[in-house]
Amino acid sequence: MIETQDITGLVLAGGRGSRMGGVDKGLQNFRGLPLALHTLMRLQMQTGNVMVNANRNLAAYEAFGTPVWPDVLSDYAGPLAGFLTGLERCETPWLLTVPCDTPLFPLDLAQRLAAAADAEGADIAMAAAPEDDGKGHITVRPQPVFCLLRVDLLESLVAFTQAGGRKIDAWTGQHRCAIVPFDQPGDDPQAFFNANTLAELHALESSSAPQA
Repeated sequence: MIETQDITGLVLAGGRGSRMGGVDKGLQNFRGLPLALHTLMRLQMQTGNVMVNANRNLAAYEAFGTPVWPDVLSDYAGPLAGFLTGLERCETPWLLTVPCDTPLFPLDLAQRLAAAADAEGADIAMAAAPEDDGKGHITVRPQPVFCLLRVDLLESLVAFTQAGGRKIDAWTGQHRCAIVPFDQPGDDPQAFFNANTLAELHALESSSAPQA
C-alpha cells in the first residue's frame, strides 16, 4: 500500500503561459489567490511533501513557503522537464504531478491514483476525465499531467529527454501505466478543467462554487 507520506506533490508552473499572452499563469488571480497557490494547498492535503516547478518569478513562488525548482532542461521544454526536475529532487518513493492551472482537481486524486498503482503493480498511474470531443460527445480522456510516478523512473526519463523526447505519452507508454477514470457519480465534471486563457480562468471562477 502506498502511504500519503510516500508521495511528494509537484505543482507544474514552469510554462511560458503563451495562450495567456505570456503572463506567468501560476500567479494569475483565482478567488483572490494565485492559481498555483490554490493548486498547492489542494496538493498539501493529499501528500507528505510538496514543491513547485517554476522558471520565472521564483521569489513569488518561494513566498508560498515551499521549495521551488526551475527546469533542469533549458528553453521551456514542457511538462516532461517538470517531471524530470521533480524526480531529481524527490525524496519519497512516489511523485505526484499536477499543473498549476487546474485549481479544482479532486481532493482524492492521490488516494485513487495510489490505489490503482498499487493494485496493478504499475510504475505510473494517470488520471482520465470526461472531455467534450468537439462534436458534442463526452469522452473520458487521459490527463497526462496528472501523474503518480515511481521515483525509480528517473533514469528512464533522463535517457528519454536526452534523446530529444518531449511528449509525455511517448514516455509513459514505455512503462506499466494504470489509467484511473474520474467519471464516477459524485465526481466534479469541472475538476480537470484547465484555464489556458484569462477568459477561461474568469469563466471558471464565475461558474464554480466556492470551496467549503
